[in-house]
Amino acid sequence: MASTALIGEPLMAARWGGYSNQTVVDMVLPDMLPSIDPHWYQFAPMNPLWHGILGFVIACLGFISWTGNGVVIYVFSCTKSLRTPSNLLVVNLAFSDFFMMVIMCPFMLINCYHQTWIFGPLMCQLYAFFGSLFGCTSIWTMVTISFDRYNVIVKGLSGKPLTIKKAILWITLVWLHALIWTVFPIFGWNRYVPEGNMTACGTDYLTKDWFHKSYILIYSVFCYWLPLAIIIYSYTFIVQAVAAHEKQMREQAKKMNVASLRSAEAQNTSAECKLAKVALMTISLWFMAWTPYFIINCAGIFETMTISPLVTIWGSLFAKASACYNPVVYGISHPKYRAALNEKLPFLVCGGDTQPPPPAGDGQSQASGDATASTEKL
Repeated sequence: MASTALIGEPLMAARWGGYSNQTVVDMVLPDMLPSIDPHWYQFAPMNPLWHGILGFVIACLGFISWTGNGVVIYVFSCTKSLRTPSNLLVVNLAFSDFFMMVIMCPFMLINCYHQTWIFGPLMCQLYAFFGSLFGCTSIWTMVTISFDRYNVIVKGLSGKPLTIKKAILWITLVWLHALIWTVFPIFGWNRYVPEGNMTACGTDYLTKDWFHKSYILIYSVFCYWLPLAIIIYSYTFIVQAVAAHEKQMREQAKKMNVASLRSAEAQNTSAECKLAKVALMTISLWFMAWTPYFIINCAGIFETMTISPLVTIWGSLFAKASACYNPVVYGISHPKYRAALNEKLPFLVCGGDTQPPPPAGDGQSQASGDATASTEKL
């Protein structure tokens, strides 16, 4: 095991090929060695610069996530007009993202400083368990949000409105679903082990036993492919509904020999026009956040490429970054939220129109008003 006092020289030398007998496992504490897959013994230690960069980025992501999600939770919880069933889903997303970074950030930051996992096997399992739990919860909460938008915007009056009880039921099922999947590795179906950079822990995708590999494959179906398919399906039909609405507006205006019918529905239509961009951004960011982890896991299972310790860093970073931009996509993009933010924490508002949209009672149906709010809240 490398001496702490001499760590700089061996690590740098190994990085540039000076000492080929050094490996990334050298600094791992003895009680963690049974959890290390033999795959990692072939790699030289990472350049300390990478650990420094990783620690800095994780610290920034943690601060942004704590601030963004904390403000979303505070504003939505303390503003009576925002306490709607749909917004409960947004608060749940902010809650899971907030606590994911509360747990992930400090541990990883300290480990980056020490350049290895220093908290022992039990904390490694708990770290990976909670990371998977909050991540899976965030994924399926975004699914419920997209389904709620689909129900309001696509189905319109034929859709059953979301109630407080139904929203709480959805949230409960989301947490139970995530808990079931993330507790399996603790009881023997797969396991939680240190990742290749040795500063974080996750599922074991290198074990050759297909019993353990099957967990990764089935887990990816329920926590990657299925959520992605539902989100794409929902937003595809939402955008189609918006396009159909716009077409009807233009045709009606042409029949009436007027330039536009937007005077009475200006607020509603302006919100709907933004929906396609919001939908594309939502799907793209979701795909960007979770696909690197999925690729790394599949590459480990099917041995399609050599996974280096440096490669494993990117899965962690992209997944954790989702906790930073989710508040922007699902909270700050909501005009009523920005108006409430301007009232409660004005120093956080960076320009833009913070006036709340008009209520749904002036010439609009309740369903139309709900659709407006739902669209804006995406």
